[in-house]
Amino acid sequence: MTPPPTPTPTAGEAAFMAELRRLKAWSGLSYRELERAATAAGEVLPYSTAATMLGRDRLPREALLVAFVVACGLGADDTRRWVSVRRELAVGAAAPPAVERARPPRRRLPRLRLAVVGIAAACALLVGAGAATLATSTVEEEQAVGSAQTQP
Repeated sequence: MTPPPTPTPTAGEAAFMAELRRLKAWSGLSYRELERAATAAGEVLPYSTAATMLGRDRLPREALLVAFVVACGLGADDTRRWVSVRRELAVGAAAPPAVERARPPRRRLPRLRLAVVGIAAACALLVGAGAATLATSTVEEEQAVGSAQTQP
């Protein structure tokens, strides 16, 4: 039997995930069989979670990695190796970039736009209130004129 695939920390997350896919192929197990093997080893590995994990290029959680590697049939030493490489990659991925990009200057356009909209709304409110007042006074004047004309 060929030796199982082993990860290398310098290769990156995508290469690590490619090695996990190779490990699954090396095991010869289906996702359902991996779930049963993990359960037999005292681990939890739903088949759908394993399939989703291998479909991505992001590092899996450590507990998920352990369950997967154990289900594939690797021993404690190999499992520690996989976990160690995963930790190195996780620390490297969390490190800040060496050169930080300068932020572009903030634009004040949204504030100006908000001010213009606010002023326009206030003007519309005042115009509407004036029109309502004018309409009310016009109706009252017409009623007063009409009643004065009907009186002899």
